[in-house]
Amino acid sequence: MKTKILITGASGFVGRSFCLRHAEREDLEIRGLGRRPMDLPGYVRADLTRPLQLDWIPDVVIHAAARSSPWGTLAEFRKQNVLATQQVIDFCERRGVKKLVFVSSSSVFYRDEDQLDLTEESPIGPTYVNHYARTKHEAERLVRGYRGDWCLVRPRAVFGPGDTVLFPRILRAAAEGRMISISRPGAPAVGDLIYIDTLSDYLLRAALDLKVKGDFNLTNADPVVMGDLLAGIFSRLGLPPSDRTVPLAKAMRIAGIVEGFYRALMPWREPPITRYGVGVLAFSKTFDVSKTLRILGPPSVPLSEGIDRFIAWQREERGGMSSGGGNKKA
Repeated sequence: MKTKILITGASGFVGRSFCLRHAEREDLEIRGLGRRPMDLPGYVRADLTRPLQLDWIPDVVIHAAARSSPWGTLAEFRKQNVLATQQVIDFCERRGVKKLVFVSSSSVFYRDEDQLDLTEESPIGPTYVNHYARTKHEAERLVRGYRGDWCLVRPRAVFGPGDTVLFPRILRAAAEGRMISISRPGAPAVGDLIYIDTLSDYLLRAALDLKVKGDFNLTNADPVVMGDLLAGIFSRLGLPPSDRTVPLAKAMRIAGIVEGFYRALMPWREPPITRYGVGVLAFSKTFDVSKTLRILGPPSVPLSEGIDRFIAWQREERGGMSSGGGNKKA
């Protein structure tokens, strides 16, 4: 018998990538659910802020739908991240779904400081870096109350072909000559990332193994110096390197002023710079993923290979842009 998997957020980066990654598995019946039209087998359009009604009962639900923008009101984030999660839980309990896998975010841990070797037991809250992190943690609390089996995963900095959130903003800024380097005291910032196929494979393992329960932080287990990573990507894509350096404290002040301006006069529009965006590049964030490696196994795609695939996709998207003479590995 095939295992039936419903994944929400299938019109977004993570959900759609999961569907495409595992579409050929003969032991699975995967259906995606999302708000926008998509050309995927068995795809269902639905608004998760309303009660979910399906004539198909999955064995496992992977809830990957979310408002993941760094900008918006708390009410918008609570509607799309907290209310939507409650609707998914209600559906799972009505239909007796065996397992719920919730895709949360590593940002629930974030503070405006370096954080090294974070584990699943590291403290969360009571303050949060933005509304997204706050509401993802609120949704986590709901999932913990699910009456069936549950598992929640917190991926860190997901990237790869189809990415619409992480690197596109950075690459657009670089292409327009708006990218800056941020100087900080001490050693350069280091960070973990996770390649999209690695995440998709971890999600499938979490869905299929009923013994996999509880919290898991997910990365490619290969921290990198963020400035070096970006410089290598810019070089390989023929993008100009950042020639302006701004001290961290000044960058945070500028971002705060810009946020205040947009919040007062254009709250519907995302500012070109945010304090969260500065922090992503300027503060070290690494994770001890020994629990994930022990239970879910090693990353299926090494980070260097993931970067190569991402570069190839970007070149194709940009019409075969020259690598600009960069090194093979970023």
